[in-house]
Amino acid sequence: MSDAALDTRTDPAALAVIAKFSLALGAFLSGFVIYEPAPYEIYMVALIAIWFIFGLRLSRNGAILLAILMCFNIGGLISLTVLDELTPKLKLYMAVSVFLALSSVFFAAVIEADGKRLKVIFSAYLIGALLTGMLGILGYFQLLPNSELFLRYGRAKGAFQDPNVFGPFLVLPACFLMHQVLKGGFAASIPRIVALVVLTLAVFLAFSRAAWGLFAFSMLAMVFLMLLKERSNVFRMRILFLGAFGFVSLAAVLMIALQFEQVSELFTTRAQLIQEYDSGQFGRFNRYRLGLGVALLHPFGIGPLEFGKMFGEDTHNIWLKALLDYGWLGFIAYLTLIVWTLGAGFKCLLRDRPWQPYFLCAYVVFVGHILISTFIDTDHWRHFYILLGILWGCMGLEYQYMRRHRLGSS
Repeated sequence: MSDAALDTRTDPAALAVIAKFSLALGAFLSGFVIYEPAPYEIYMVALIAIWFIFGLRLSRNGAILLAILMCFNIGGLISLTVLDELTPKLKLYMAVSVFLALSSVFFAAVIEADGKRLKVIFSAYLIGALLTGMLGILGYFQLLPNSELFLRYGRAKGAFQDPNVFGPFLVLPACFLMHQVLKGGFAASIPRIVALVVLTLAVFLAFSRAAWGLFAFSMLAMVFLMLLKERSNVFRMRILFLGAFGFVSLAAVLMIALQFEQVSELFTTRAQLIQEYDSGQFGRFNRYRLGLGVALLHPFGIGPLEFGKMFGEDTHNIWLKALLDYGWLGFIAYLTLIVWTLGAGFKCLLRDRPWQPYFLCAYVVFVGHILISTFIDTDHWRHFYILLGILWGCMGLEYQYMRRHRLGSS
């Protein structure tokens, strides 16, 4: 189906179309996770199996990613052994963890096999983001039947379970749209600007501090890197002008939204740096200290989801969660994954390649996710593993490119 034909009589062009459609549907479904298991999980499990059965191969690059993620999940499985009882919820939790790891490896492998698939994945992701974003916006303003399905605590969540996942999911396509606006012509930019406004409003109505911070960081970092990469002063002025114009336009949209009383009241509450649940004896920040003390005494971890039972709330810190839910082994594997991805990715971040725009956007959004992971758990965010797959797939393309260049020059 992917890199090997089903049989010698199969039309390669037809196979390529089927392959692209299957990838597009997977990326699209990642925006709809109201229930678990979501359609995304069910579809991707089948898709991954089919692609590997019909010839998708792992390179050395993909094998490294698989090994690191499997060590992370082995740590989680070991942590299960300290529990007295394995409930169905715990089994599902670890099954999802393993699946997400495999989904990341899958996306890396298919991208490395054909870099042109990046466009398909990004386009489908964007369509899914726009649809779930519109559900969040329309639901927030009570413009849909059963609008409460797309809200939680008065905040937009689209077709997600949590506004804190819904908002960050929208940042990658928003960042890519901004990149295309800055690089493209005026006529082509008009629909992109409209789509960007939709995603920005949806992120805002999620009222997630993590999503707001991620959005601002990713946009600023991307523009900064584009300014470093482009050596033409004329182009740099274009980026600065369009960037400033876009910022003012988006600010105007948000100011209009704040004229609605329900928006302004919730914004005033959510814009506070420290919330009520952050402080106190068992507040978020004190739980970090308590959790670290527990983690140091339990090298195998305390078992997935156990921290919430002990302290009334989840860890809300991916590093602490890795220590407690996946043990010391899982923590070391996760740290290795992040450091390797950031280091190897940085080396090829600004190189002039066909896949560079996709890689640039994915990289800055990934860095933003690492930053917000200090205050929120991201180990079960579907789009985080898609980001990982995109980055490692592009890194694999870069290794191939360099290898061909060395062979060609020898």
